[in-house]
Amino acid sequence: MILFRYLVRELTGSIFAVTLVLLLILMSGRLIRQLAEAAAGQVSLEIVFFTLLLRLPSFLEMVLPLALFIAILLAYGRLYADSEMTVLTATGVSHRRLLAYTLVPAGTMMAVVASLSLFLSPWGAQKMESLYQKQAQLTEFELLIPGRFQSMKSGSRVTYAESLSEDKTEMRQVFIADGDTLLVAGRGTQYVSDDTGSRYLELHQGRRYDLSGEALSLQTLEFERYGVKIADEPDERRKLRQEAIPTPALFGDPNLKSQAQLQWRLSLIIMVPIVTLIALPLARVNPRQGRFARLFPAIILFMVYISLMIAMTGMIEKGRLDPSVGLWSLHAVYGLIAAALWWWPELQRRHKVRQL
Repeated sequence: MILFRYLVRELTGSIFAVTLVLLLILMSGRLIRQLAEAAAGQVSLEIVFFTLLLRLPSFLEMVLPLALFIAILLAYGRLYADSEMTVLTATGVSHRRLLAYTLVPAGTMMAVVASLSLFLSPWGAQKMESLYQKQAQLTEFELLIPGRFQSMKSGSRVTYAESLSEDKTEMRQVFIADGDTLLVAGRGTQYVSDDTGSRYLELHQGRRYDLSGEALSLQTLEFERYGVKIADEPDERRKLRQEAIPTPALFGDPNLKSQAQLQWRLSLIIMVPIVTLIALPLARVNPRQGRFARLFPAIILFMVYISLMIAMTGMIEKGRLDPSVGLWSLHAVYGLIAAALWWWPELQRRHKVRQL
């Protein structure tokens, strides 16, 4: 038990340090992007830090497997470099026993990643989607100044509102010039389509004037309600809607995007024991090499793993990869790599014994 507690303490300290550094890198980059969006008027500044908090589970589900992988390399690499592992081996601690000790924190990490991937991340995405829908109702009107002509949609549309309601959700006495089309209405409201996620300005009790440039004729149309598309749903929000689907709803759904999302969530869990099996043999370094001897190639191996997971998830969504093959084939390949790393030194030792 003393050895077990010692190893767990070494791993826990390394996992905490690596997780903290990686989170700071990811969240700082995300914060910069969201502050830029807030400065451009795309989102409200008040929700920037709240959305970062809701994004934390999705950050952690990606960071924790990498943190465990690097922690094993650093902690056990130090034991090998300082010859502590040589002493432990001489006292009867085998590689299998070391693996059994390591699988305990790895199993705990696997349970944490499962709770994040299957439940907390979709929940956070649902809350973020609700926030963005509410913000989409307000953002366009927040930029309007009553009594002033303002250009929107890269200057192709000019909008005028005589006044706004106190909560800035309704325009009054609206004028819109969009190319050869003029729109005049008593009031206008904004809504977001639940199906497409696009934003529309809905005008009430007004007229539409269409000017034909060739015949110089003016066509007039009176309407009670008229919808004008303001903006399409951004790709990031569309992806967020997919991430917000609860995990139980993904099971049995034949939609390719749902199948890809389900395999991605399960793959993050499966990855944990596989990278543990890969990290342990890669942590065996010669004292002369130093503890960081295999750190760089090991991280490259992990980055290829996660990059292929992302690429194959996209291929499933687009129908280029059969979901029955999907990410399972990638896990099988990396499982074989882990087995090869474990058994290759033993095969080499037996080969040398036969030659003697």
